Parts: sequence; structure tokens; C-alpha cells
Amino acid sequence: MDPKHRSVLQRNRVTLVVDLKPSELYDGLLEKGIFTQDMIDEIKNSGTRRDQARQLLCDLEKRGSQAFPCFIQCLRDAGQLPLAELLLGGEAPVQPLVPTALEDIRPVLQPLPVSSPMNVDRPRKDIAPIYPIQRPSDSPSPSPESEYRIPRPPRRTRKDSIQTYKMDASPCGHCLIINNVKFEPNADLSDRKGSNVDCDKLEKRFKSLNFIVRVKTNLRYKQIRHELCVLSKIDHSQFDCCVVIILSHGTEVNHNRFPGAVHGVDGPAVPVQFITNYLNGQHCPSLQGKPKLFFIQACGGGEKDTGFEVSPDEVEPYMGGADDQTDAMPMSSSSDSISTSDEPDARATLPTPSDILVSYSTFPGFVSWRDPLSGSWYVEILDNILEENADANDLVTMLMMVNNEVSQNSAKGLYKQMPGSFNFLRKLLYFQTQSQGQTPA
Repeated sequence: MDPKHRSVLQRNRVTLVVDLKPSELYDGLLEKGIFTQDMIDEIKNSGTRRDQARQLLCDLEKRGSQAFPCFIQCLRDAGQLPLAELLLGGEAPVQPLVPTALEDIRPVLQPLPVSSPMNVDRPRKDIAPIYPIQRPSDSPSPSPESEYRIPRPPRRTRKDSIQTYKMDASPCGHCLIINNVKFEPNADLSDRKGSNVDCDKLEKRFKSLNFIVRVKTNLRYKQIRHELCVLSKIDHSQFDCCVVIILSHGTEVNHNRFPGAVHGVDGPAVPVQFITNYLNGQHCPSLQGKPKLFFIQACGGGEKDTGFEVSPDEVEPYMGGADDQTDAMPMSSSSDSISTSDEPDARATLPTPSDILVSYSTFPGFVSWRDPLSGSWYVEILDNILEENADANDLVTMLMMVNNEVSQNSAKGLYKQMPGSFNFLRKLLYFQTQSQGQTPA
């Protein structure tokens, strides 16, 4: 870079760091060849917006003689005109060597005088010859129909505007696991063999992700709601996240937000939309703007999915055990069996469900499969994916991995299962991992 331009950047560094919006410049600097994609990725990972601005300016000084004029042009294209004018300091605008628009090289064309038919073959000395348009040798010739079309500025995508949740508190937050295994005789529900395997896996996994894990076993309907109420009353100000995991029988109920319900060991079921309601921004202010994650290992209904035939290349078949069981309960056509008279704060209208993600082990209306010895398909694969990928991938990406692997299993050689999520997160979420020394991802 020209020493004069480097001096201008250094002289105005404080103002640039404060006011520069780096995310609006990345595409332009990449297209003009000033930065490579790897360099831009490194700048993005440098930290806050100001940190990115500092890194961008530092790298810019090392990118050759065209870095400064291209930077000025990118500022203009992004609408950051005051900064462009500040750097020019009243000087004539500095232009890159390669024109950025066709109008920079377009000649002025004048109409030809009208000649009479008698003189059509006779050359006119007073008419200036028309020369072909001169274009840079390295620029491709446009098609005739677009020769004088004003080019549009490059489209800027919004991928750079996706932020990441703060996840560096230690501990990161609370994790409540409700594990219903033995059901009371009058509940007309079988015991859930293998659920303790799921519970142990998830307890160890979320402790390794730096959560305070609390396990509650064999809770009745009212006890489930009581534990959720207790969790909502905790001051989460010093934490960055909250997790609720429920392992139980499930059913399908009428709903207007989140589908499904989970059974207490006494029989009645708590709708998932009530469960999420305890931790929303209205009922748990200390979790406002923070991710609230719910993992539901329960049936979404009584239907069994036999799948559909695909090419053998599409899947890697896995044959579940012959003794695989479901966590299903026949669908309740109404919510009459669910008491809503206690704790009215949990029945209030849910505000916009921002920062909430509910991950279901199965598609609403369908059964969820569990092996009595190794636990449920969903939890086993979720635990494996978290172990292998949490240090590099965000939560939503990992849940897609879970969806894919579970979808390839088969119960009794016939039945399928498809997990899914209701995702209202606004940012990317990276868990803390031991390999990172429990620092933000």
C-alpha cells in the first residue's frame, strides 16, 4: 500500500474502529480480490464488530496498491459515505485501475446527419468517423443487448449478519432432566425399560457441556409442573442458557403452539406448549434473550410409520431390535383430562416464542421407538452427535445430523421414525466443550 494511504488509515483508525460496519464490506472486498475467503473468515472470527474492524484495517495495509481505492469504493457501495469522505480528506476521489462500471468507459455518441438519397454513396468530409468502443483487454465483451445496460451493484447476502449466542458463562446454565420410568397401575401405561440408559447418557453429556444437571425420576403430572415452576423461579442472570429434557410416554393433544404432551406417572399429560411457557420471556425474565432448549423423548401420537421405498444408495439400513418398544399413548381428542386450574401463570398467552427450540424424538402424531437395553434411538444418536460434533458445529446443524441418522433406523425391520424441531432461535448456538477449555465456541 502507498505510504500516504497507510498514513490516512492510521490517522483515522479510532473513528474507523468505532463507526465501520465490516460485515457490509466483505462481499465487495472479496469480489475485488483484495481479500480471500479464508482471510474474511479469519476477520469474522476475530470477535466483536470493533475487533473485526481492527483486524480488517490491519490486514488492509498489507494488500497492495489497489487496497485503498477499492476500500473507498466498497465504503461507497455499502452506503458508508461519511467514512469514505473522511479518508479522502477533500482530495480527488481515488479510483481503482479496473473500472467498476461501464459508464466509466462509455464514449459520447452523436447522431449522424440525415443525408439525401442522392448523396448516399458519396463520403461526407464533415462527418467524424465512428470508432468502435474501446474496452479493457481483460474485460469480456458484453452481448449487444446489454452493451449499454447499467450494471447492478453486487448483491450482499445476510449470512454475515447471523450472530452467535453468548455461551461462555461457567456454569453455562441449568439442565433439568425428568425421567419417568415406572408408571402407576391406574395410568394404564407400561414401564419404560431402557429409559435409565437414556437418562444416564444425557446427564453425563450435559455435565460435560458445563451445565448444572438436576435429575428428577417418576414424577406425577403436578410434580412435573412443580419442577418446571421451580426452574422458572431461579435467577438465571449469571447463566447463558437453560435446558429441559423429558423422557416419558407421550400423546397427541389439541394445540395452537407446540404439539404433543408428556405423561406423568399417574396418567395425565402436560402439553409441551405449557412446558415451554414456564421459561418464556414473560414468566422467566432472567432468561429473556437467552436460548431455552427442550428435548422431548416421547411419542407424538399412536401412528406407526412404515416409510417409503428409496434407492439403496439413499440410506444405510439399520435394523432395530425385535423388542423395540414405543412411548405411545392413544391421542386425546380434547384437553379435558388435563387440569388447568392450578398455577394460572403457566396458562398465560405465550408471547412471541423467541429464543426457544423444542426438539422432538418423532414427528407429531407418530410413535417413538426405544430399545429396552440400549435406550431410545433418538437419545443414543443425539448423545453420539453431541460427543463427536459439539466442538465444531452449532446445535441446529447437529440436530439435522440426528434427524438423518434416526431416519435410517428400522424397528422390527418395518417401522421408521423421524425426529424434528420447532426452532425459534435467533442466533447460532455453540455449546461449551471440554476440548475448548470451556470457552465460547
